[in-house]
Amino acid sequence: MSNFNPEKLFVAYSSGVSATKPVIPRCYTLTHSDFTGNLFLTIGIRYAWENINPNRDEVLGVWQQNGGFLHFYVYLYIDQGEYNINVSAKRNEIFKRELSLALTAIRYGDRFLFDTYPNLEQSLIIINFMSAYPQFARQESWGTFRHFSYR
Repeated sequence: MSNFNPEKLFVAYSSGVSATKPVIPRCYTLTHSDFTGNLFLTIGIRYAWENINPNRDEVLGVWQQNGGFLHFYVYLYIDQGEYNINVSAKRNEIFKRELSLALTAIRYGDRFLFDTYPNLEQSLIIINFMSAYPQFARQESWGTFRHFSYR
């Protein structure tokens, strides 16, 4: 896993969202530059589809109510059948390897929200790997945000 460097994270808030509200709806679009290593986090009431490149290597996140609890759902695009199984396996491997970095970047990038609502630290993180291949299409629990705090 790459190490998180807060100096390489750039955060933008879209219209309708501030550093501390709303919690719902609140969508996260995390993209990156392969050349500079910079991370770009857009926080808004919708995903920043305009920031997504054709490689589809973004991390999308959203807060959702589940029963009486808030959960954080992440969506990772592995494939929809356009890649052969070897390419999809490599994409799956890269997402799994870099996911801790991505979650740390989201947590740090939206730290003012977490400071305002400290109970969000206890929210369960549910990762959705989206793939046409059954061995890569799955849902996993990745703990809570307290495991991804940058110190």
